[in-house]
Parts: sequence; C-alpha cells; structure tokens
Amino acid sequence: MRFISTRGGMAPAGFTDVLLSGLAPDGGLAVPESIPPVSRAQFEQWRSLTYSELAAEVIGLYATDIPAEDLSALTAAYGPEHFPDPVVPVHRLDEVAGGLELVGLSEGPTMAFKDLAMQFLGQAIPYVLNRNGQVLNILGATSGDTGSAAEHAFRGQKGVAVFMLSPQGRMSDVQRAQMYSLDEPNIHNIAVDGVFDDCQNLVKALNNDAAFKATHAIGAVNSINIGRIAAQIVYYVWAWLRSTDALEEELRSDYEVDVAVPSGNFGNIYAGHLARSMGVPIRRLILATNENNVLEEFFSTGVYRPRGRAETLATSSPSMDISKASNLERFIWQLLGPEEFTQRWPELEAEGALDLADHLDRLNTEFGFVSGSSSHADRLAAIGRVHSAADRLIDPHTADGVTVALRFMEPDFPTLVMETAKAAKFGETVTEALGRAQPDPPEITKLLALPQHVDTIANDEAPLRALIEANALHA
Repeated sequence: MRFISTRGGMAPAGFTDVLLSGLAPDGGLAVPESIPPVSRAQFEQWRSLTYSELAAEVIGLYATDIPAEDLSALTAAYGPEHFPDPVVPVHRLDEVAGGLELVGLSEGPTMAFKDLAMQFLGQAIPYVLNRNGQVLNILGATSGDTGSAAEHAFRGQKGVAVFMLSPQGRMSDVQRAQMYSLDEPNIHNIAVDGVFDDCQNLVKALNNDAAFKATHAIGAVNSINIGRIAAQIVYYVWAWLRSTDALEEELRSDYEVDVAVPSGNFGNIYAGHLARSMGVPIRRLILATNENNVLEEFFSTGVYRPRGRAETLATSSPSMDISKASNLERFIWQLLGPEEFTQRWPELEAEGALDLADHLDRLNTEFGFVSGSSSHADRLAAIGRVHSAADRLIDPHTADGVTVALRFMEPDFPTLVMETAKAAKFGETVTEALGRAQPDPPEITKLLALPQHVDTIANDEAPLRALIEANALHA
C-alpha cells in the first residue's frame, strides 16, 4: 500500500513515511492510492478476534511496511493497561428507539473516542522513530479531545515532544484539566486567542514552511494524520460485527446498518467512509453537526463554504465548533478524481467557497451520506430522553448524533451512533439537561484540583515559532 497527496506533488510513500509527516510536502493530505477491498467472508472470519487482533488486521491493510509481528505488538496498546474489556462496547437503546444502538468509543484514558487512534499512534510513532534514529515534534490543534488524547498517549515518550494548540476559553473544564495538568517536560500546551480554526490555520502555516518543518522535525497527529484515520476504521468494522442483528446465527446476506457520526473536522466520519468503501455493510453515513453546520450545508447543497472566526459559534458541543473541515479535502479528492480536483480545488482559496452542486446526487446515491444539524435545545432533549428511557448518560456531542440519527432512522435498518466522550467531561450541559447536577466521579474531582500549565499566545505565527524553537527536540 502506497500513499499519495491530494495535491499531486508527493512521490508515492509508505505508511511509516506518511505517519510522521502530517501534511504532504505540497500542502495536501495523504490518501491511499487505492482502498483495499474486504470480502463478506473475511469480515466473518474476523468476528472472533479481540480488538487488538482486529486492529492488527485492519491497520495492516494500510501499514504494509510494518512487519505483522511488529504490528501485533503495537496494537497491544488496546490491552487492559489502557482499555477495559470490551474495548468498544455496543449498547442497545431500544427504549429510546427500536434499532438504535450506541457504540461506546470513550473507554480510554481521556474518556473520548480520540484515545482509540492516539493510543495506537503513541506506540507506532516511537517505533518508527527508534527504527530510523529520528525525533519528532508533534504540532497539533485541538477543539477539545484530540489534545488530551495525544498528550496522554505521548507523555514521557522518548524522542517525541508535543506542542498542542487550543482555543482559549472554548473547551470544557475537564478538557482543559486533562491537558493543562500534565507536567511532563515533553508536553507543551499553548492556548491561542482565537477559535479552533485559528489554531488549525497556525498549524498549517508552519507545516507549509518546509524549511522550518524540516529544521524542527515537525509532524502531526491531528486527524490529518492518515495513521489516525487507519486506526479509526477498526471500530467501524468492530461495531458492525457486534451490532445486535449481526450477531444472529442466520445473518441475512443483505444485512446493513446506518451509522450516525457527530462530525466537526470530518476525520471520524472519513474513517467510516473508508470502512464503507472497503466493504463494511454500511448503508448510510449520517453526518451530524451542531450550529456550526458547514458540513451539513455541504452534504445538503453541494457547496462547501468555510466560515471565519466571527461566524464560528461557541456551543455546548465545543469539540465540533469548527468551520473549516480539514479532512473534507480527502473526500472531495475522491469525489472529483485527481484531475478535476486539481482544476477545482483552487476555487476554494480564490472565492472562499467551492460549489460542487453538480455532484450533489452522488453524495447520497454513491457515497451514502445524509446530514443534519442539532441545536442546544436538541442536545438537552436528547440527553434527557436517553437518560429517562435507557438510564444512560451521553455527552453533548453524542447527543447531536442521537438527535440527527432519530431524524433519519428507517425501519429494518439498525442505526449505530458513534459515541464521542463520557458525559462527565461536560457536566454543566448534562446538569442543564437533567435539571440536577450529577456527582463528579472521584477521578474528575481529583483532576480538576491539579495545578495547570499553559502558555497563552496571540493568534500569530511569531510567538508559536519562538516556543517551538526554544523547546523542540533535535536528533
């Protein structure tokens, strides 16, 4: 398996090469040259595997330059040290709606779905660095959960430093504490006076400076990192194999599910799209946004129109307060094909929007996407409904997924909602939804009491460059 850039300016490279690079040298994103097909029979053979074993099989289709024995050792990251058994539980929510199921992706150390990719990267990246005699300075941006998952995966790791940008004042108390309370010398938290998209733009600006990137060995673990995408495909396979009807002995050959995914940066649902393209029997990918509904607008109208800082709302599902979805470039590249993509993508920079309404029908008929948005009132209602009917707490982002899933559900097609985080990370919104405070788990109380460490900078490249120059690792 080789990877190329969406912009066409990168020589084909292996998985371990693109694992360290983040953005391609031409400013594009790494995509697989082809999507590996998996037969229905192969899926069935995988049913008896543990999550670690399944991860080695699925990721191995992309990481063909890592020996199978080594990859099995790397996917041991999903063992009991970091995740309970099962790593990803699937819960029926028939009391809420018949056929609704919740895929529990938040059992890891930071109580968010990002752990399922980051714990693998936390093993795979040091493995590659050690093999090559290199160091890596990870530069990333987070709207909430990516930062803490990355920092907890790489804390104390030799040869790796993390510089994580976050939007000042736009994360929950627990999200901030999970990041800012870390005091390992290789972890650097940087709060930016701006929104997530400002943080993301700073990351891209420094990645596009080839000399600076090379001098300071800068890489990425945001969802632009294809290694993270590959690791996320695993739980789509796992969830389908463990959806209730799929466990029946007499499984219908035409059995399919719908999957609802809360989405901000389009990384998680892009992994679902790859899973569907590989052959996982997913009928529809139901994309759920909050009030920052740039993605919902694209999949409803065919027009992708990123918004600026002034138009990006601060909502009660803050990890999705994103108005420029980086991973959408990967999907549009596939939608248009390399030649048309090269012709049309520059329109986005020149005009501030990309009108692909001429491809609108294909978004649903060929690629299976439908989309909807959720409001604060919708989130509160969904949290209350799930708790009342099923005695289960969900976080606001998962509530966005439930809201839109209920809107699109159809009889005879189970709908799996991808959980994003534990409700305890967003206690204020959960309290508002239920009308009473929920007691914090002891580990949350302890976490919030820890001292915090963060550098605050203006939305400007100069102070960020200075911080990296002063603290970057060098081989």
